[in-house]
Order: sequence, then C-alpha cells, then structure tokens
Amino acid sequence: QVQLVESGGGLVQAGGSLRLSCAVSGRIFSINDMAWYRQAPEKQRELVASITSGGSPNYVDSVKGRFTISRDNAKNTVYLQMNSLKAEDTAVYYCYAKVAKFRGIYYPDSWGQGTQVTVSS
Repeated sequence: QVQLVESGGGLVQAGGSLRLSCAVSGRIFSINDMAWYRQAPEKQRELVASITSGGSPNYVDSVKGRFTISRDNAKNTVYLQMNSLKAEDTAVYYCYAKVAKFRGIYYPDSWGQGTQVTVSS
C-alpha cells in the first residue's frame, strides 16, 4: 500500500556532492518522521539524518555540517544533500518514512530499496 522510491546514488570523488531523493506513494493520510539510514559492508545500519513532519532535522555527528536533510510535504518526498563527501560515506543509503493511513493508524515502518553511494579516495 506504500512504496518508497529512491534515486540519486552513484559514484563520486572525495570532496564531491550528491543529492538523494525518496518519493513516497500509495494510500497516504499523512507522513510523520522521515529519515535516511546507511549501511556499509559488514556494518550495522546507521541513522544518518532524520526530519520531523514540521521540518526539524537531526544528524549523526559524522555528517554534521556536510549533509542536509529536507522534505517537500506536497510531493511526499525527502531529500539528502551530501557535500564534501568522504570515502567513509560509502554505503547503501536507505530511506525511511512513518506513514499514517488514517488519523492515528500507521502502516508498518516503510523502507526504500536502498541506493549505492560510492566515494572514491
């Protein structure tokens, strides 16, 4: 009933930039929190950035000052602008959304398929 489609991943040199997008579609009453996670090989999935329905962001310390999370509620889309990329940012990035089908009634946590970000060193 809910689908998250990610785009924007790819290969970039250290110091470069990428912008990830994640569009939510389906039967949507509202979307609460949205977030970006990442997972490197043999590592646990890590919360990178989150944003509330009102637009208040939070970031993991390692990306503060370099990444910016934003959302367009009219388009049901969340973005992650990644600047000054480092080799350590290489991972599969996953979009997350908490979606309500009606007031107070939520779908199970929704995830995108993941998009590969590779930063060459």
